[in-house]
Amino acid sequence: MPCNLRCSYRVDTSGVPRPAQTARARGPSCTRTLGRGEDLLKIAALFPGQGSQFVGMADPWVEHPAGRAVLVEASDVLGYDVAEASRDEKQLADTAIVQPALFSCDLAAFRVLEAEGLKFHMAAGHSLGEFAALVAAGAIAFRPALEAVVERGRAMHDAAEEAPGRMTALIGISPEQAASICETAGRGDVLTVANENSPKQTVVSGTIAAVERAEELARSRGAKAVRLNVAGGFHSPLMQPALAQVRRAVARLAFDFPRFPVVPNASGRPSTHPSALRDLLSRHLVSPVRWERSMRAMADDGVDLFVEAGPGEVLAKLAKRCVPGIRAVPVGTPDAAKELVEEMGVIVT
Repeated sequence: MPCNLRCSYRVDTSGVPRPAQTARARGPSCTRTLGRGEDLLKIAALFPGQGSQFVGMADPWVEHPAGRAVLVEASDVLGYDVAEASRDEKQLADTAIVQPALFSCDLAAFRVLEAEGLKFHMAAGHSLGEFAALVAAGAIAFRPALEAVVERGRAMHDAAEEAPGRMTALIGISPEQAASICETAGRGDVLTVANENSPKQTVVSGTIAAVERAEELARSRGAKAVRLNVAGGFHSPLMQPALAQVRRAVARLAFDFPRFPVVPNASGRPSTHPSALRDLLSRHLVSPVRWERSMRAMADDGVDLFVEAGPGEVLAKLAKRCVPGIRAVPVGTPDAAKELVEEMGVIVT
């Protein structure tokens, strides 16, 4: 369970635990060590998906040897420079380009964190980020996973061209309320709950007209609607044309037992079984992302700290909303990774 005390953390890269306990005038405190041992801080990696991209997102990771190595390997697989493509706003608007680029940035961030001495115990990725989580955990290899991501991006791009759609986040709306909005606003069009992000943030996905009606209805109920920076109605039946191709790509991947549990989107529960991880990954494209359930399951499993590895800070914010009092930190640059590892004198509130 998350620590409810006022805590500070320090890093032990020697492999020898050095637990200590302190007292502060402001209230009970504890000091825990990042390193090896059974009673140390349990850390989970979170990997963002499409919608978190921004121009220049790969540039920071080129400056660190571990991050640069990932981007160089990715560029070799893809046949183009990932960092260069990530500087082009037009290319980042293409699902077929942005998905491999985001996947590569997620893994670059993770490798930098590992190189700086952070040890992880669990992982989850939001939509596309699930591929990164599986690679980070060692369940699948980087190159084949990237090739599968390329196929996934192309299939989703083609499906979105065939059946245009959109996604919008309803702020202040629970998944149950969103389902009711979808039922009312759908009117025979595709409209469904796509992401159960937090108790009061739910993403709906569907045809453009249906999403616009859902936004209008949500606003009439006092909620806020924020259109997502994606090019289709993902995690909805509109992606059905892409499903067969994505399943074939996933079927070609060799799954192994991961180093630590991964929480798939489709179940929201930690798993280490290769066949379960494969099955859940193969069908998450048309299933809702059960993110709130995932965050709670990880906290229930003892996670103390969530680290968002990759572009943006959306997942860190969502983790705090899903698990009040949990520590969640976005790491979007090598400097931020070093600060997290070397200067963990942070206060958990």
